[in-house]
Amino acid sequence: MTAARHRAGGSKKRRTTLTLPVDSLTQAERIARARKVNLSTVISEAISEGLRVHSALERSEQVFNAYKKAFSGFTDDEMAILEGIILEPASRR
Repeated sequence: MTAARHRAGGSKKRRTTLTLPVDSLTQAERIARARKVNLSTVISEAISEGLRVHSALERSEQVFNAYKKAFSGFTDDEMAILEGIILEPASRR
């Protein structure tokens, strides 16, 4: 399977009709011409990348929420210690 075909979702495809903003469609057509690929390839790759980013953001939010929940009972001082931040000046030796 080629990289472009893999990014476009493999060999399984389904035809659909989309209504897109004119500016987005114009830009996608320009990219398709410059790369010498069809418009469907450019749109498919753009959607796949957008969905990948969306999934990564969702995972990040889940991790952050789990972190907040796990450490919700700690005071600011305890959190600073856990994070390796010492807010007090080091004592003189």
